[in-house]
Amino acid sequence: MQTFSDQLGLRCVLMRGGTSKGPFFLAEDLPPAGARRDAALLRLMGALEPRRIDGIGGIDSLTNKVAIISRSARPGVDVDYLFAQICVHKNTIDYSVNCGNMLAAVGPFAIDEGLVKAAAGASTDVAIFNVNTGKRIVATVRTRAGRAVYAGEAAIDGVAGTAAPVWLRFCDVAGAKTGKLLPTGQAVETLEGVRVSCVDAAVPMAIVEAAELGMTGYETADEINARDDLLARVERVRCAAGRAMGLGDVSRLEMPKLVTVARPVGGGTINARYFMPYTCHTSFAVTGAVCLAAAVQVPGSVAARIADRAEAGEVAIEHPAGTLRVGIDASQGAAGIEIRSASLLRTARRLYAGTVYFPEATLEASAAESAREVLA
Repeated sequence: MQTFSDQLGLRCVLMRGGTSKGPFFLAEDLPPAGARRDAALLRLMGALEPRRIDGIGGIDSLTNKVAIISRSARPGVDVDYLFAQICVHKNTIDYSVNCGNMLAAVGPFAIDEGLVKAAAGASTDVAIFNVNTGKRIVATVRTRAGRAVYAGEAAIDGVAGTAAPVWLRFCDVAGAKTGKLLPTGQAVETLEGVRVSCVDAAVPMAIVEAAELGMTGYETADEINARDDLLARVERVRCAAGRAMGLGDVSRLEMPKLVTVARPVGGGTINARYFMPYTCHTSFAVTGAVCLAAAVQVPGSVAARIADRAEAGEVAIEHPAGTLRVGIDASQGAAGIEIRSASLLRTARRLYAGTVYFPEATLEASAAESAREVLA
């Protein structure tokens, strides 16, 4: 860290990954994991006041994400990626889940920062270990002259314009947190008076038919977020699903997520709304898309019952900003459905590189608070 007057500075690269954005840090530049690091991240993101004026974060979850990257010592892995979600409703940090949109920027960041050497050809594979879930992802990044290429023809719904494609392949997606594709052992059950499918693939998720929550399923994110009664009910179902999955009290966590589903209307496989979890996403999360695509493969699940027949190996998810297509490698065996991998297209862009500052007193206050907790 650098010192500037009474402030501390950290090297930082601001990246857009998919439909999210946030600062990327090298793990070696941050304080060790713990209260001091969390205090620094919360302060530099501006999480202590609602409009985020005194920090680099935004006012919703999509712009309050942090990526912490390091070279990996794991066999067959290039970099470790730890995702930190700044919880805008609680001013806390949640490390319990992955973010697949931010994941799209990990490969380009790793190449541009010299953590991974670009291949001689037109693209480079970057093997990424997500520390949050213990799962491996391979990102295929377009490269030229040793750097990531950002301009290109790929378009994703929720982001204006086009950019170079970043292909993400999620390996061994089942059981990201619980160790099981179906954490409760059932494809569907009743929680808080509604039928719910609890599925864990890339992220643990509760899937509910929209009509059972009094929705059409085609509402905009703004329409949903204006309904406090609906958001409160969604949260009750989500917390009940967390308990059913064996995750305990999830009221202060970002997982499991909750998704409502309805019949497709635009030629896709299924129509869905994704909760982050306290508000509705304006598009759709990558890890959530992987989980929903896996759920469509599970006979008897809420998603499978409502989905139109998917094209071989692909699930097209209609969401408020368009459609997200997930390639899914699955098969039905004697032991049940097996989800081998999932892949999808994202884009990314390097936005800013420099130094981000936060008050030096932040770490002093964090150290004092930790000491009080020990004495207590």
